[in-house]
Amino acid sequence: MRITDLMIKEVMIMDLQAVTKEAAIDELIASLTSSGRINDPILFKEMILKREGESSTGIGGGIAMPHAKTRAVNEPTVVFAKSPRGVDYESLDGEPAHLFFMIAAPEGAANTHLRTLAALSKLLIDSDFIAQLMNTQTPDEVATLFDEKQAEADAKEEAKKAAKAAKEAEAAKASEQQQENTREQQAGEMLTGNAASQPFVVAVTACPTGIAHTFMAEDALIKKAQEMGVEIRVETNGSEGAQNVLTEDEIRRASGVIVAADKKVEMDRFDGKPVLQRPVSDGIRKTEELITKAMKGDAPTYRSSGGKSSGEAGASQEKTSVGSKIYKDLMNGISHMLPFVVGGGILLAISFLIEQTAGENNPLFQLLQTIGGGEGAFFFLIPILAGFIAMSIGDRPALMPGMVGGLMAVHSNAGFLGGLAAGFLAGYVVIGLRKLLAGLPKAIDGLKPILLYPVLGLLITGTIMFYLFDPIFGWINTWLVDVLNNLGTGNAIILGLILGGMMSIDMGGPFNKAAYAFAIGVFTSSGNTNGLMMAAVMAGGMVPPLAIALATTFFKNKFTEQERKSGVTNYVLGLSFITEGAIPFAAADPLRVLTSCIIGSAVAGGLTQFWHINLPAPHGGIFVAALANNGSGSNLVAAMLFLLAVIIGAVVSALVLGIWKKSVQQKMTETKKTAA
Repeated sequence: MRITDLMIKEVMIMDLQAVTKEAAIDELIASLTSSGRINDPILFKEMILKREGESSTGIGGGIAMPHAKTRAVNEPTVVFAKSPRGVDYESLDGEPAHLFFMIAAPEGAANTHLRTLAALSKLLIDSDFIAQLMNTQTPDEVATLFDEKQAEADAKEEAKKAAKAAKEAEAAKASEQQQENTREQQAGEMLTGNAASQPFVVAVTACPTGIAHTFMAEDALIKKAQEMGVEIRVETNGSEGAQNVLTEDEIRRASGVIVAADKKVEMDRFDGKPVLQRPVSDGIRKTEELITKAMKGDAPTYRSSGGKSSGEAGASQEKTSVGSKIYKDLMNGISHMLPFVVGGGILLAISFLIEQTAGENNPLFQLLQTIGGGEGAFFFLIPILAGFIAMSIGDRPALMPGMVGGLMAVHSNAGFLGGLAAGFLAGYVVIGLRKLLAGLPKAIDGLKPILLYPVLGLLITGTIMFYLFDPIFGWINTWLVDVLNNLGTGNAIILGLILGGMMSIDMGGPFNKAAYAFAIGVFTSSGNTNGLMMAAVMAGGMVPPLAIALATTFFKNKFTEQERKSGVTNYVLGLSFITEGAIPFAAADPLRVLTSCIIGSAVAGGLTQFWHINLPAPHGGIFVAALANNGSGSNLVAAMLFLLAVIIGAVVSALVLGIWKKSVQQKMTETKKTAA
């Protein structure tokens, strides 16, 4: 397949009008939409912006390659665009971008398409070719230039394969003619002479999408290694999976390893090797630096997570800020805990409904309580949280001490806060043990992960929990629950406003998760009876998708046809307490959407506290509203008030967004004026 089969002339933009990054993305997406190459521009833009959030696709040298692989794409397409003036695209080198290649790949893209996109990425490493592209004036000139360049590249590849085959055949023939002693002598010469004279390094390249940067980094590393006289083998982790996989022998022979990746790759195989872990962009822009350091072994020695080596696990990773590290560890615990919250919470909610109609002696009520409640899923919340926080810090050896520490927090009434402390404690205890035991003889390395770390880690963690953390956090937890149970109406409303608003700040991100985790902590610490905070966060989380749905229904001129269609699904998502349904709209217009949703969510959260609504279920949305109570003696009244709080919050958000947002026609007019 030719590159120009994907880079069709009809979607090319030879004079891009945009002057900002988002405007450039919008203009490129508009070209795809008008040609029918994508079916959902909102989703496609969301995926483009998600990729940009991981690292800018402005790779430097005047080139930007925004790309996404999503079901929003009908046909694989590359939009070529040229901006003579340049666009501030937040490129990695800080320079304006002049040439744009927006890659749209469908989820089921064939291997042929992906290989073609990889070939395109490799061409863009050639500075002479880029200069020729800058001088093109018409789509025909661009297409001709790419066809000629691809033909040249294909010819070189075929010649390279033929030369390799000839060399292998010649070597095989020579090998057959040699006698055994000659072969042994030459093998010795290879080991001490020629083979040692040329440095050898290995590399792995990978980006989240696996379409462009992966292969650009591969080509850049190979080209620079040839210039430097260094032998290199590069494994690519692209959309087709791992290609040119490194062998054990190659890893063993290499003087150093380069991992230029923005996603997780298999690392245990590099145990004991000097490993440079860098972003994939460095594999494109800082090739000489990476190859030089790898060639000299100038990199931290990587140690696998199983604790089989005396070094510190993951020593080659890039340093991160303390705050980022704590957040990553905390989110690892919460993300593993959430399935227990949702699964156990829904079963608990159903059991409460059965109890209201059939009584507490009903067998089905008792079954669901056992499965979902304190003897089932909910029993594991804090141990799972603590265990996976610990594992994020100290890897697998820290999992068991962390879980046991979390279990001790449950039994001592140290609650959610005690579980958090247990997780961080166990993780850093194992890190400390690694350093403390680093000087032991290599012969007992195998005993560390199966004997020393589990026994000593558990002993130290358990002792500190028993004598220090459990009493301290037990007292704090009891005090916190008492304070929340005795909050005055005014303070409760303020807390409800804050928690409700936090659910909309980032819709599933750190603020959202922090608010939800706080409510879960109060809920579990009170024996699943205090659902006041749960009501605030659930109402706050239901508002954004419902507000979007209402705005697209009643302010139709403010949204495109595709946005209106997507808005309908948000009715279901909002009622189900799935806040993420509003994310595509927030990505397209963050200021207006987020601000309006925060206002409405805060209102909803505050109203739940004003009406003293207690919701003893951690998930479920409208489906668990019947469980609400507020001391009025009627669950129906409490349920109606909870739903009223959600409706009021959603209406407030929808009105703010609908009035504030510009109409589609107004935006089109402004775009035309800017272009003129």
